[in-house]
Amino acid sequence: MLKDFFGKKKKYATIPSEQAKQDVPEGLMKKCQSCNKIYYRKELNKNLGVCPNCDFHHQLNAWERIDSLFDEDSFVEWDKNLMSNNPLGFPGYEEKLEKDRKKTGLNEGVVTGSGLIEGERVAFSVMDAGFRMGSMGSVVGEKIARAIERARKESIPYIIFTASGGARMQEGVLSLMQMSKTSIALKRHSEAGNLIISVMTHPTTGGVTASFASLGDYNFAEPRALIGFAGRRIIEQTTREKLPDDFQTAEFLLKHGQLDQVIHRHDMKKRLGTLLKLHRKEAKKS
Repeated sequence: MLKDFFGKKKKYATIPSEQAKQDVPEGLMKKCQSCNKIYYRKELNKNLGVCPNCDFHHQLNAWERIDSLFDEDSFVEWDKNLMSNNPLGFPGYEEKLEKDRKKTGLNEGVVTGSGLIEGERVAFSVMDAGFRMGSMGSVVGEKIARAIERARKESIPYIIFTASGGARMQEGVLSLMQMSKTSIALKRHSEAGNLIISVMTHPTTGGVTASFASLGDYNFAEPRALIGFAGRRIIEQTTREKLPDDFQTAEFLLKHGQLDQVIHRHDMKKRLGTLLKLHRKEAKKS
């Protein structure tokens, strides 16, 4: 009897009730896509979307990216009201665009504008993979080209962060035309003696990789970002060769000379600020 009185009571695992599950706010937790460790979403957001356990860089939306880079209250958006229509009459395209507008709060898959990074004024474009997978349609290309042209006229550096599935199939050749339009705008900007910095994030693929994403004076990327033109399976079937496991990663491209540096997200603002200051000083000396 005394043994029963002083003995430890066994604890049994219980399955949470449906009510208990409903009491946990939706979106409170997030699982790391790499190591599967679960975090409070706020904790991960404070760490700029970088997993504290395995250092995996999760995608940031356009405004999270802007907040992580620009000096407080310095960013001014350009061409906010430009919106895609359905030039080729593609079935269901308008409904998909409207759905993405509601989901992301954006009118298109890129945000452009200007602001201060470490006190240095730059023109800026950032693609958002949450809007049609960051695909490049006519409005995405137009907004980027306008931002580059404005940067040229104001003689300020231009920085672009890419995250894209490539050209937007619903706009056909109109989408492909944006490759040449944005590339020509960058050439004019460069010929005027202005700086171009491209930062490729996960994923950067297709016609975006084959055009403005690869045309910076400096081409950077975030760790482990997927960067490529065609898909891995297509390339293997075409070449009939087995590709390396790290093929089309930022580290692979750095090793083979397509990138200048792979930069951790926590170091990105400081690294960009240093480059901008160096180029401003060189311009003054000359």
